Amino acid sequence: MTERETLQHRMFASAEDRGLFELARTQACDYMDGVRDQPVFPGPAALAGLAGFDEALPEGPCEPSAMLRQLHELGSPATTASTGGRYFGLVVGGVFPPVVAAKWLADAWDQCAALHASSPVASKLEAVCERWLMDLLGLPPGCVAGLVGGTSTATAVGLAAARHELLRRQGWDVNADGLFGAPPIRVVIGAEAHGTVFKALALLGLGRERVERVPVDGQGRMIAAAMPALDERTLVFAQAGNVNTGAFDPFGEICDRAAAAGAWVHVDGAFGLWAAASPRLRHLVKGAERADSWSVDAHKTLNAPYECGIILCRHPQATVAAMQNTGAYIVFSEQRDGMLYTPEMSRRGRGIELWATLKTLGRAGVAELVEGLCDRARQASGLLKDAGFRILNDVVFNQVLVACGTREQTLATMESLQASGECWCGGSSWQGETAIRLSVCSWATTAQDIERTVAAFVKARD
Repeated sequence: MTERETLQHRMFASAEDRGLFELARTQACDYMDGVRDQPVFPGPAALAGLAGFDEALPEGPCEPSAMLRQLHELGSPATTASTGGRYFGLVVGGVFPPVVAAKWLADAWDQCAALHASSPVASKLEAVCERWLMDLLGLPPGCVAGLVGGTSTATAVGLAAARHELLRRQGWDVNADGLFGAPPIRVVIGAEAHGTVFKALALLGLGRERVERVPVDGQGRMIAAAMPALDERTLVFAQAGNVNTGAFDPFGEICDRAAAAGAWVHVDGAFGLWAAASPRLRHLVKGAERADSWSVDAHKTLNAPYECGIILCRHPQATVAAMQNTGAYIVFSEQRDGMLYTPEMSRRGRGIELWATLKTLGRAGVAELVEGLCDRARQASGLLKDAGFRILNDVVFNQVLVACGTREQTLATMESLQASGECWCGGSSWQGETAIRLSVCSWATTAQDIERTVAAFVKARD
């Protein structure tokens, strides 16, 4: 038997060995059963245990069950318990148990979602999600959606579409002729824009320092009246959800000015655009539907599995032109070919998990989820204020900025809080003041979790 045949024999045997998959199921269920009780950030012993992975590349095959046991025994204790309800660092959502089950099935399918020809089911579910998203977010019919790894990439795709279209209107083909000698594109941006926007500008050759910055108010909202005069060469970035305060730009005023000048508006809505799915909160994004493109993460507020960013654009031809890739072996179809709207060709079927999340929740469930996160944020704000902490922002969505009496006390409180394992919050800086940033993003965060978190804040400070 050749080595290749030996490998095939082992893998076919593994596929037939249901005990291996039962072991993985048991380990995963054990993890889900215990995640709410484990330290939110791994302790010293769990972190030290990761050294068990430091070994030479094995010369020969490893017994599969031994591999799984090592992964579970060393890896599970060293995870961040972001699905447990008391992780408030970054803006990281949880994941719904039914969607985990769907993801297991999708992983077994192992689909390449580039083309209908490579995965009809991925193509179909992306098309369904595209339609559902426009309905849920109140965006105009005819928009297209591309599924990428996250908002960083989604913003870059939106910017690429804008760059292509703004230059095309001036008679310049950026795909064929590049940027050397191209008419200049102006970029107008709020002073509190997220760093991913500047990354996209740098990647696409428009420059981080060539932007025209617009002053913001005390909550980080762009002051529309302070915008420079716009024209048809201008790309305007607006923000749905400031990463510190959760504040939303005045989209109606911004879009009024842009429409009058023929400018392109992109909305960075990484976590905040989901406010549009809530009857109670959609006033926050009023006017954003008039923009030209939007970027949003499903793995944040929507709590889809991680690595699911979405670029939405009302100009399909601009997105396709900016992302176009051809080859004699690429078989386009009359159905949805997802690679037309994304930079990647080889990409996993993340639309399957997005469909499973939207199917599981429905319209009412998404609204309940978004509103619940905001309710927990307001609860945390109120209890922390009652406990003598200072709240530095107006809590309009899911972000709470917390400070103690002095910078030194705030830093010491955060360090003690993170070491406690009771919850985890990151640090930030707001208008020159050091703060602890609490981002409520998981469906699993209960009122009791908030009470426990506030008690941990008090203990850490005192």
